[in-house]
Amino acid sequence: MNEIVRSTCCYCGVGCGLLIETDNGGIVGVRGDPAHPANHGRLCSKGASLHLSTRPEYRLLHPQLRRQRDAARQRVGWDEALDHAADRFAGIIAAHGPDSVAFYISGQLLTEDYYVFNKLAKGLIGTNNVDTNSRLCMSSAVAGYKQTLGADAPPCSYEDIALADCLLIAGANPAIAHPIVFRRIEDARAANPALRIIVVDPRRSETAAIADLHLPLAPGSDIALYNGLLHVLLAEGLVNRDYIARHTEGFEALEKTVAAYTPDVVARLCGLPKADIIRAGRWFGSAAAALSLYCQGLNQSAHGTHNNAALIHLHLATGQIGRPGAGPFSLTGQPNAMGGREVGGLANLLSAHRDLANPEHRAEVARLWGVPSVPERPGKTAIELFAALRTGEVKAVWIACTNPAQSLPAQAEVRAALREAAFVVLQEAYADTDTASFADLLLPATTWGEKEGTVTNSERRITHLVPAVAPPGEARHDWRIAVDFARRLGRRLAPPLAANLFPYEHPEQIFAEHRQSTLGRDLDIGGLSYSLLDTLGPQQWPFPAGASSGRQRLYEDGIFPTANGRARFVVAEHRPTAEVTDASFPISLLSGRLRDQWHGMSRTGTVARLFNLDDEPLLTMHPADLRQRDLHGGDLVTARNARGSIVVRVAADDGLPRGSAWLPMHWGSRYMNSAGVNALTTPARDPFSQQPELKHAAVAVDKADLPWQLVVLRLADGGETDTPGLLEAGRRLLGDFDFATVGLYGRRRPLVILRAAHRQPLPDDRLREIDRLFGLADDAAAIVYADRQRQVSKRAIAPDGRLIGVRLAGETLAQSWLKEVMADDSLDAELVRWAVAPIGRRPGKLPQRSPVVCRCADVTAAEITADLASGASLAALQERRGCGTFCGSCLPELRQMVAAHASETPGAKAA
Repeated sequence: MNEIVRSTCCYCGVGCGLLIETDNGGIVGVRGDPAHPANHGRLCSKGASLHLSTRPEYRLLHPQLRRQRDAARQRVGWDEALDHAADRFAGIIAAHGPDSVAFYISGQLLTEDYYVFNKLAKGLIGTNNVDTNSRLCMSSAVAGYKQTLGADAPPCSYEDIALADCLLIAGANPAIAHPIVFRRIEDARAANPALRIIVVDPRRSETAAIADLHLPLAPGSDIALYNGLLHVLLAEGLVNRDYIARHTEGFEALEKTVAAYTPDVVARLCGLPKADIIRAGRWFGSAAAALSLYCQGLNQSAHGTHNNAALIHLHLATGQIGRPGAGPFSLTGQPNAMGGREVGGLANLLSAHRDLANPEHRAEVARLWGVPSVPERPGKTAIELFAALRTGEVKAVWIACTNPAQSLPAQAEVRAALREAAFVVLQEAYADTDTASFADLLLPATTWGEKEGTVTNSERRITHLVPAVAPPGEARHDWRIAVDFARRLGRRLAPPLAANLFPYEHPEQIFAEHRQSTLGRDLDIGGLSYSLLDTLGPQQWPFPAGASSGRQRLYEDGIFPTANGRARFVVAEHRPTAEVTDASFPISLLSGRLRDQWHGMSRTGTVARLFNLDDEPLLTMHPADLRQRDLHGGDLVTARNARGSIVVRVAADDGLPRGSAWLPMHWGSRYMNSAGVNALTTPARDPFSQQPELKHAAVAVDKADLPWQLVVLRLADGGETDTPGLLEAGRRLLGDFDFATVGLYGRRRPLVILRAAHRQPLPDDRLREIDRLFGLADDAAAIVYADRQRQVSKRAIAPDGRLIGVRLAGETLAQSWLKEVMADDSLDAELVRWAVAPIGRRPGKLPQRSPVVCRCADVTAAEITADLASGASLAALQERRGCGTFCGSCLPELRQMVAAHASETPGAKAA
């Protein structure tokens, strides 16, 4: 029976609403929710493919326990798993104290999950060692807002994008990382051609491509730039002295500081033309409404807090805050990083934006929870936590819904810490993350489409989620796992105290307690309930009792949540990156996101179509830097520094400045034979936020001498050659090569691709083993080519003339066209032998692949043309194929194709 359930996307912090279609207890489709105010029905390619990520084969379905470190984990029941965990934690706490254990949680948990973990650590155990992967992405935004505006509260809404006259996008690439926000930017430009867009990014990113002014500043020079812009505003009389006098403090000291940041000085520090600095300052200062959007490029820095503060200064100095179309708007990285911040899910925070360092705040939370006190000693933040795990100061760690064995910097140190820890618990939905191999106890958790609770998006909008399907296997909700563990641990630690600490039997009880903690505070949600959110739809906070709607934008009255009601200017000085390039490590390595992948790919890595734009990690460099190293696109290189090294393929990108390189952050040890970019990144961190400088590292890049290459392409056709089994076969081989990646590709049927390179050829028996692992050993259906002199060996499997698998060893030129025809299943039987031709050139008779027009729905130009030829209108195309109904970016091309067909075909309709 089909059913439609309202939900939200589980990827970025845009918080898009979607409609989940279920049938017979499974999720069979998704589409954007037209009624959700975050996206009005739009979805990006990741959100549009969520239903394809729900296969149970990838899920962790049962608790698994390893009683001895070198032993294999065994399936156990929930009672045994949680009793064992409670015994281990209680024993460690008794022997070494509360601070000998820690929790590391995630911005992908629901707010209710976060709340219970926070109470478990700080209320029951008595440790503040509970931190979150939001430390890696949003903590500098938190600290920046608090230092300047007084509270961690983005003051804007998505509606402000359409109302701005000047849009400053800094350290963010929303075209890739927040695609539905980018659609709003495109809409705003279309509606207001006079809108001026400034993009600040060392790369000429996809977002920078639409900029009226791109400022490709030197990495780490953000503070110098914003101080320089403020200098221009002052010099040209574009500051709002009345607003500064009425609503702020500290401007005099900052004014003296920025006097030294003349356009000439800033041009030298940032590597920018002086005229562009002046132009950007004038555009911002003369705008009727100036809005800034910013993200990890500012946050992931050893001075990320002051990066944020220096940008916020521009809004305070011009009064561009608390008004339609104006304000500093931090774009959140994860779907519920905001909710985690709201309940104090960081080592230095308490519920409802309270500060751990404030004795009154600790006393308030202790009264709310009914505990004698909340510990005063600061908890360990993410980098500190894993360093303490390495030294033994922290003995046990409970990790939930995150993958530190890929996402943290300096991976060699992190993995050593996990190996040496006395006890590691991983609470996770997916069975095969990098961190899973280090866990002594694996606990299966529910995930998207299965949970109930709330999430808060970038614009402070809270959505109530309800489950669409039942959990698979023995998976349990995250809050329920934490509550069940807390009750067991409480009986061992402090039975009288713990008896009533965790009375929850439904997530709404947790929400009610969280709501109580917010009363009278900046994020007061006293008027919200699950039923109200279901009736009125998602709401922005604050939403106090008696309110009829949430507040769209903050600080309209110029009063800020500080002791005197004034916003604060903070003196911020230019600082270099934590690592400065030199003769040994001359390249600035930047990291970032791809449009179609998410974090460590535990979910997106199961969906073949999400690899079609980028099916392996590519290190991109300026063409001149490639020439200097005698490199060409497609060559393999070693990127290295003192922390580690990785081997990747290179590609040219003239949008990068010379002396820099860019690498996506998604690939880890499950998809390549290294820890990925975080083998190289530095744990250096901001002194205020403790956020590490993940965006920049100094490296050397050298050509890798790996002359022998291998590629395996295998269509997944069910049974023993189904996608999960083929991916696992590839993963088993990753360690056998000096370079190797495994991943997916394809459309209707997934294609698994293993790419590898080595210093010398593999012997025949190893090739036969690879053939066996990938189901290519059937001699009856095989086509074989071998040239021992050239050390080339090729093998294809084509039962009934249909090519389903190829292994190319020693010469792999054919891989590019083979992956296309295998993914489309479009190779004629008479051309199959070309798969193993001596030189793997593309057959001349092979038609060119039809380009994909709609990537969200995976629809090609050929399919659209065929539908139009059969008489389909645009509406019929959208109904039949889904094209143009997700993010909407393909609609202009679709309309052009429909119009062109109508002009060429008498009687055809143009719409």
